Amino acid sequence: MKEHLLKSLKKGVRYDGRKLDEFRKVTVSYDVSKSAEGSAKVTFGGTHVLVGVKMGVETPYPDTPDRGNFMVNAELTPLSSNRFESGPPSIEAIELSRVVDRGIRESKAIDQKALCIKVAEKVWSVMVDVVTVNADGNLLDAAGLGALAALKVARFPKYENDIIDYMTHTDKKVPLVREPLPVTVFKIGEYLLVDPLPIEEQLADARLTITVTGDNTICALQKGGEVPLSSEDILSMTDIALKIAPELRKKL
Repeated sequence: MKEHLLKSLKKGVRYDGRKLDEFRKVTVSYDVSKSAEGSAKVTFGGTHVLVGVKMGVETPYPDTPDRGNFMVNAELTPLSSNRFESGPPSIEAIELSRVVDRGIRESKAIDQKALCIKVAEKVWSVMVDVVTVNADGNLLDAAGLGALAALKVARFPKYENDIIDYMTHTDKKVPLVREPLPVTVFKIGEYLLVDPLPIEEQLADARLTITVTGDNTICALQKGGEVPLSSEDILSMTDIALKIAPELRKKL
């Protein structure tokens, strides 16, 4: 199977007719959940991902008493792929949530000081939940785009006298100061490609997720796969990501 795929890639053609650096059709829909403070549905071809943002008032961490909390959680549902099972988070789910979390955290996308209500006592917690509806390749980029989309439209719930009214959303937005977006580049043999189909993901030797901000500054890297990457591979992969990210960002 891999030998057949390599022959196809050598001709610059993939199984679905795309070029190596071409994404499938990407769509973003906003406010798909009435119960979340912000939500989005992202599709990359047959891959469908739902992302919701929930907020709560909690105690800050001891080492960041004047900063709000932030967390990303991913659930790979069995209905989205026969590879996923019910139960505790799998390694793939943990990695997915950590890669999305790292891109947002390392870029300092959210002004966490603006989430402080009372130093060392009360802060807002922003929680991003990623749920797969159909897993047809490239969940990393779909989840990252969905997280950014949901954060952009999220509104704080009404908060008075230590009571949160989740039924009433205010006009206050999440304090986003940067907009990180991941682009994952896969290596199969000597070829580099993006937005893989499931079979391409399975046969890939390695991958590199490059998260970039709105001005195309790289803020996070995450390598996956068993085969090492050379410095030339990394430079080529980052060049591809920096070229594609602005086009993907237009979907927001």
